[in-house]
Amino acid sequence: MKILAMDTSSKICSVAILENDELIDEINLDNGLTHSENLMPILAEILTKNQLKLADIDLLSCCAGPGSFTGIRIGVATVKALAEVNHLPVASITSLETLAKSDASSSKKIALIDARNNQVYAGIFDENCEAIGDFWADDINHVIEHFKKEENVVFVGDGAVLHKDLILKYMPTAKFSELNEQRAAFGGQIAYQKQLKNELKNADTIVPIYLRKSQAECLKKEAEECKK
Repeated sequence: MKILAMDTSSKICSVAILENDELIDEINLDNGLTHSENLMPILAEILTKNQLKLADIDLLSCCAGPGSFTGIRIGVATVKALAEVNHLPVASITSLETLAKSDASSSKKIALIDARNNQVYAGIFDENCEAIGDFWADDINHVIEHFKKEENVVFVGDGAVLHKDLILKYMPTAKFSELNEQRAAFGGQIAYQKQLKNELKNADTIVPIYLRKSQAECLKKEAEECKK
């Protein structure tokens, strides 16, 4: 099974091709351009490089968030269009799952994504990278309360890097992953597992995962409340 995986939920525009859960090729680009400028050229490049066409792809993997609001919309819209035109199934992956998958240790993982202004997206995963409970979108000081009693955990993600000192203050034995970038290759591996579990979706059922309102929506709400 050939899987075409995409992740535009962070500053990196990432595309990968896998055969089942084995990586064939991957392009990760962070060149200052928007994902709307990068994604389609990268897709064309990786398919051409590997002498493949969309007709050769069996499954699409889409990172639906949380993360960059604009990046998520671009990625989801692209995958929905490709899936609709080519009649392909889709695996919807979260960025927190992808980060947990990137750490190869046998420990619990806590994935943290920086959401700016001291906010983070967070999720805890077991040794098999299965989510434990719900995801959070909150101030790091509140989120850390959920985790500070955990032992033998590895923190992963740019939120973990940013708030490392605070985490160590409450969890001095915490470990930190060396890989903290969101990559489509790990999403593709999760997609393969979802296919085995019959957890795939179609173009109509793929939706962005935001967890919180965008800054624009928050500002709009504040302005409306001021008018009252």
